[in-house]
Amino acid sequence: MSDTPSQDELAGTEQPFVQHLIELRDRLVKSTIAVAIAGAVLAIFPGPAELYDLLAAPLVAQLPAGATLIATSVISPFLVPLKILLMTAFLLALPVVLYQVWAFVAPGLYAHEKKLVLPLVVSSTLLFMIGVAFCYLFVFGQVFKFIQSFAPKSITAAPDIEAYLSFVLTMFIAFGLAFEVPIVVIVLARMKVVSIEKLKGFRSYFIVLAFIIAAIVTPPDVVSQLALAIPMCVLYEIGIWAAQVFIKHTQAPDAE
Repeated sequence: MSDTPSQDELAGTEQPFVQHLIELRDRLVKSTIAVAIAGAVLAIFPGPAELYDLLAAPLVAQLPAGATLIATSVISPFLVPLKILLMTAFLLALPVVLYQVWAFVAPGLYAHEKKLVLPLVVSSTLLFMIGVAFCYLFVFGQVFKFIQSFAPKSITAAPDIEAYLSFVLTMFIAFGLAFEVPIVVIVLARMKVVSIEKLKGFRSYFIVLAFIIAAIVTPPDVVSQLALAIPMCVLYEIGIWAAQVFIKHTQAPDAE
C-alpha cells in the first residue's frame, strides 16, 4: 500500500512536466522562426554585403583616400558578412525572443513579481541597444579619427575584416553591458543586497571602478575610455534614482 501513493504522486507530476517541456520547445521554435525570418528579409534587403559596408562605414570614413579593408582568409569575404547578417537578424528578432521567454515564465509569477520582471526585461534590452547605438554612432568615429591622427604617413592602413569584426563585437558588448549599470543597481537594491544609502556612499569608488573598467576593455586611447567611463558614472546615478522609484512600486502586497 505504501507504493501506491508514490506511484500516484509521480503520475500526477509527470504530465505537467511534459507539458512544460512541450511549451518550452514550441517557444524555442517560434523564436528560431523569428530569427530565420529576420535573416531572410535582411538577406534580400539590404543584403549581407551591404550590412558589412554599413558596419565598416565609421572606419572606412577615417582611412586615407583609396585605402580599404582587406581579407587575409579565402573564406572571410563570405563568412564575415554572414556572421553580421545572423547577428543583425537576432537583434531584430530580439523583441519576439524576449516575448517568448516572458510568456513561458509569466504564468508562474505573482502579480508583484510580474511588475518586477517585465520592466527589467524591457529596459535592459533597450539599454543594451542604446549602448550599441551609442558606440556605433559616436564612439567609433571619434576613436578611429584619433587613431588615424597618430598613424605615420609612411604606413598605409589596410585593416583585416575579421579583426575588425572581432573589434566591433568586443566594443558592442562592452558598451551594451556598460549601459546595463542602472539595471544592476536596481536589482541589487530591490533584492536588498545593498541599501540605497550604501549605493550613494559607494559613488566615489564606482567612479574609479568605471575608469578602470574602461581602461581594460577599450583601446588604449583617451576618447574611448572617456566615452565608456562617463556614461557609466551617469547611469549609476540614474540607477540609484530609479531604484528608489522601482522599489516603491514593486513591493509585495504584504510588504506594503
